[in-house]
Amino acid sequence: MIYLVGFMGSGKSTVAEQLSRKLGMPYIEMDEEIEKQEGLSISEMFATQGESFFREKETSFLRGISKDVIVSTGGGIILSKDNRHLLKSGTVIYLKAEWETIVKRLREDTNRPLWKGDEQEKKNRFESRLALYDEVADEIVSVDERTPCEIAVDIQKRIK
Repeated sequence: MIYLVGFMGSGKSTVAEQLSRKLGMPYIEMDEEIEKQEGLSISEMFATQGESFFREKETSFLRGISKDVIVSTGGGIILSKDNRHLLKSGTVIYLKAEWETIVKRLREDTNRPLWKGDEQEKKNRFESRLALYDEVADEIVSVDERTPCEIAVDIQKRIK
């Protein structure tokens, strides 16, 4: 099991797809799978059920993974102590992006519920998660100024 973690906009989904091709392993986009299971978008879950409902679904999803896959996790997966423990069942790759990279990538994004609102609030959320990403990571891979393919090659070298 390979888990890709990192803040929203760090490229987890895109890198998972590239890594899947290079390693010949299937990949799962966790947020998309939860949306399918619940029949709601993440924005709808946040609006109607609340963030805690979504976080519970993330934990259930992690517990249910039974095959060797690459998992592109949600940016907040590391907020739960249970999730951090569950992630340790595989290899955790932290896709580390600087704040400026995240802002540049998400500037026009209107679909992420936690990207709306005040700039300082978003930066505080980013900074508050950094230590948790570091805590769970087996490998830390910088994504700034790199293509998804370059990142996937770097990961492939590190885990072989």
